[in-house]
Amino acid sequence: MKSGFLFTLAVAALLAVVALGGALFTVSQTEQALVLRFGEPVPGRGLITDPGLHFKLPLIENVVTFDNRILDVESPNLEVLAADNQRLEVDSFIRYRIVDALRFYQTVNSVMGANNQLGSVLNSAVRRVLSEANQQQIVRDERAALMVKIKEQADREARKFGVQVVDARIRRVDLPQQISEKVFGRMQTERQREAAEYRAQGSEQAQKITAKADRDVIVLKAEAQRQADQTKGEGDAERNRIFAEAFGRDPDFFAFYRSMQAYESAFKPGETRFLISPRSDFFRFFSAPAGNAALSADQPEPERAQKK
Repeated sequence: MKSGFLFTLAVAALLAVVALGGALFTVSQTEQALVLRFGEPVPGRGLITDPGLHFKLPLIENVVTFDNRILDVESPNLEVLAADNQRLEVDSFIRYRIVDALRFYQTVNSVMGANNQLGSVLNSAVRRVLSEANQQQIVRDERAALMVKIKEQADREARKFGVQVVDARIRRVDLPQQISEKVFGRMQTERQREAAEYRAQGSEQAQKITAKADRDVIVLKAEAQRQADQTKGEGDAERNRIFAEAFGRDPDFFAFYRSMQAYESAFKPGETRFLISPRSDFFRFFSAPAGNAALSADQPEPERAQKK
């Protein structure tokens, strides 16, 4: 009798633990919970946003949790036709948070379902907004304003799913690959043309500089040669003046000096030999210091010269 009572008590305790475990659940700081009773939110405590330990009726009520943080949806490269008929590839994304957990659960059920729906919403908003702008406005001039418009339109559509779009961004805008290759080819050709033009201009400048330098060299050499010739002429004139002045003062000494210079020039070692009479007038200063010795009239001796 006593053992049957203990068994019943143990079973009751076990059932109480199981029931208590099924009645308790926790909500973390990054979550919000929706308490449902037969698929409908429980009045008064259907939405739980406070973190901690909470209670529910076991077997009757169930809990669905959703992320309370900001989530994001990325759109794959989307080809858009701008207002100027320019095709562009756009990479964009949005960030959102769940603001109505019940509607979110009833419409999309999960984050994955929400991402699928919001991806379509983002693509539609991007196409509508960018189709009203040209390439320059999308790429540079009005990019920030266009992103604000995309956010507003996406947010209006996202409210149907119980979410709020907090941000929308255009990450990158490019031309399609085929068009990009053509544009790159044109850019490369243009840069090559500019490079060739710069090289031609540089070569022209180099030739001008070289020609000017050569002309300056010729002018400098000619000017130096002119100054040298002028200086040499002045020196020769001064030398001749001195010689003339010396000749005027003492003609005999001048004749003697000129003869000495002639001897020095004539008697240098070389291949030429002179055969000449010692009594020739050329050697008059060898015969007499005054140089006035005359040959005898009856003993003429002609001069001969032989070159070897």
